[in-house]
Amino acid sequence: MAAHDYSGDSELEDPSYQEPAFEAFMCPLTKQVMHDPVTIETGHTFEREAILKWFRECRDSGRTPTCPLTQAELRAADISPSIALRNAIDEWRARNQDKELDKAKLQLQSQSQSQPQDDDDAAQLPLRALGYISHMCHASAANKNLVRRQGIIPAVAAMLKSSSRRVRLKALDLLRVLVEGNDDNKEELGQGGDTIRTIIKFLSNDHVQERELAVSLLHELSKLDPICQRIGAVYGAILLLVGMGSSKSDNPAAVEKAESTLRNLERYETNVKQMAENGRLQPLLTKLIHGTPQVHLAMAEYLGELALANDVKVMVAEQAGPLLVSIMKSTGSSLPAREATLKALREISSNESSARILLQAGILPPLVKDLLSVGAGHLPMRLKEVSAAILANLVASGSLDAETAGETLLSEDVLHSLLHLISNIGPAIECKLLSVLVGLTGSPATVADVVFAIRSSGATISLVQFVGAAHREIRLETLKLLRNVSPYMGAELADALGGHLGSLLRAVYDDRSGGVTEEQAAAAGLLGDLPERDWDLTRQLQELGAFRALASKLVELRRGTIRGNRHVAPFTEGAVKVLYRVTCALGEGGGEYVEVARELGLAPLFVDLLQQQMSSGLDAVLLYSAMALENLSLQSGRLTAVPEPAPAPRGLLLMCACLGGGTPAPAPGALGTCRVHGGFCSLRESFCLAEGGCKAVERLVACLEHADARVVEAALAALSTLVGDGVANAAEGVLVVGEAEGLRPVVEVLVENRTEALQRRAVWAVERILRVEDIAEEVAADQTVASALVEAYRNGDARTRQTAERALRHLDRIPNFSSAFHHAKASRGA
Repeated sequence: MAAHDYSGDSELEDPSYQEPAFEAFMCPLTKQVMHDPVTIETGHTFEREAILKWFRECRDSGRTPTCPLTQAELRAADISPSIALRNAIDEWRARNQDKELDKAKLQLQSQSQSQPQDDDDAAQLPLRALGYISHMCHASAANKNLVRRQGIIPAVAAMLKSSSRRVRLKALDLLRVLVEGNDDNKEELGQGGDTIRTIIKFLSNDHVQERELAVSLLHELSKLDPICQRIGAVYGAILLLVGMGSSKSDNPAAVEKAESTLRNLERYETNVKQMAENGRLQPLLTKLIHGTPQVHLAMAEYLGELALANDVKVMVAEQAGPLLVSIMKSTGSSLPAREATLKALREISSNESSARILLQAGILPPLVKDLLSVGAGHLPMRLKEVSAAILANLVASGSLDAETAGETLLSEDVLHSLLHLISNIGPAIECKLLSVLVGLTGSPATVADVVFAIRSSGATISLVQFVGAAHREIRLETLKLLRNVSPYMGAELADALGGHLGSLLRAVYDDRSGGVTEEQAAAAGLLGDLPERDWDLTRQLQELGAFRALASKLVELRRGTIRGNRHVAPFTEGAVKVLYRVTCALGEGGGEYVEVARELGLAPLFVDLLQQQMSSGLDAVLLYSAMALENLSLQSGRLTAVPEPAPAPRGLLLMCACLGGGTPAPAPGALGTCRVHGGFCSLRESFCLAEGGCKAVERLVACLEHADARVVEAALAALSTLVGDGVANAAEGVLVVGEAEGLRPVVEVLVENRTEALQRRAVWAVERILRVEDIAEEVAADQTVASALVEAYRNGDARTRQTAERALRHLDRIPNFSSAFHHAKASRGA
């Protein structure tokens, strides 16, 4: 039998690799090797489809079917399968296919070793080999097994590392074809961990087609359970899939493949944990809610280990909160289940919205019960610490009002138990329970209950002792708590702190951080909130060097020698309040505190603070600085050094004596004396606001335009010390304020009439200003001032009305009846 060279089925086109086809294998009609040979009546053999088509054409043309080779008419158009011939052809084709596959394998292996550059010529051989294998697999699914048995899958996988993108793309597509619907091929490809890792790397590739083919291949591989584990074990694989699954820019089909791959990976708990870590939490929640008790435990443990974003915490609380709370309530829950649940709740509860959801789910009663329970069946101490952390989170969220807490947390018995527990337990729980009390005392709705419990349980002294605790967190939470309750029990705290001031001040003095710590800020804040007129406490602070240390710290902060941070503002506020205490004691201690104020330069310091804090928003610093300057300025009259009067001519002295006058006083400003106080003044030594270039006056005037009425009132009170009865020349004090452009702002304060206290203060100041005739004549033309004074005259208290009446007389709005009466009486006597 003659043989023919045949290469039509091969893309490799190398006849030397093929066994020639026998003539009997060829269909006379198609001239191709037959796939389904059949024999007709004449004994000739044809391709089934070809001879059936011949018969149809004969019938369609009205002829009797004939033999294509002999043209003899056939009695019947019957066909018979030629099984032997078909088997021979299949064997021939299989032999050639094996040879072609061997050649393809050799070419791929040689290319993987040489790694050709990305050019068309070098890529042709691997592309032809990959194309041939792909053609085979598309022709018959059975050929996929043949490719595996020939050991070609590793050679194809090696092409994923080719430097030619065309080769990589073809290899990715061929691997997908090979594993599609073939678990054995999936297992073969997935055995090499390096191959899975290489495929996953394509997900981060900039080339869109490589990403899409890679995710399609991974999707097919993920249908086999063992491969799911291997994909999840590759570092970053799930994160890349999560990113692709949520992408808005990738092909929707590729996005869906990524999503489907992730759904396949969800079958393994370790993959679910990784998804949760990378923001895909729903699979974990689904298993937590619908899984078996063992799955519940595993998922709750995972949940407790995660660091969740706030919006995710809310989602978890909404979906899993009721289940977790029910596990807490159940008396049949195992200790591991309760531990996992508590740790998960600790993470979820640290957000305001999620905490509110948990409170609505009823978390508070079982939580407090677990925390306070003792005896058999109670939680071990390490879990009580977790419970305390959850409770601290719930309180800190601000969602726990008096109604929600009710008898569960705010009853006297519960609060007493908490206070007792704080004093008799380890540092970790102490800190969390102190945080709970800090949160409760930070709310106006619940602070009164805690203050009552502290008093009724006698816990003040035991709480104060924690100021000197070894653990910084305990000291810090204690300081916050004591500061919160100080407005309600300041005198008691001052007494209790007497023996612990050293510990408190050590926190203030600590300079190891190079800046201001939260503990320093809290300690300074607590000291500043204690009653400023407790002279015993003031004396102790002076003896311990508190005033000197705080003044020095403020100066360093102003100069920038101490590193600034978020704690500087509260520290500054507390320190200023403590130093304000010195100005309240200027009349005490036989002048001791006057010397303290001079030595520490408190007056210049407070003036500087006015300028520094005007733009910082620290209203309390402005308020206390202005109040301190008022107290200091009130001492200027007695502290100024009035010079001895120069000897006057004898005749002048006799004249003064005859007219009832005394020794003539020096003119304002004479001999370098102060215009206002008539003596030698300075801001540092005599606390004179008019000295030092009037910077103090200018900065106080600036405060008159502040939004906080309390700051305005304090600044106005300080300025009023220059025009009051305690100065030698009030008119000069008015001029000093005027030179600082302060008269109009004072008048504006009166006109605005913001508060009753501020109105009273402004009416007094305006009346003093109007005693200067030139100013009174100028102000008289301003109708708004007269109207404001009339309003104060009509609606103010008795003292304000009297002052307003005097001011209106200065403006000639009210007649001076007493003067008129005396003038009329004198006329009648004449």
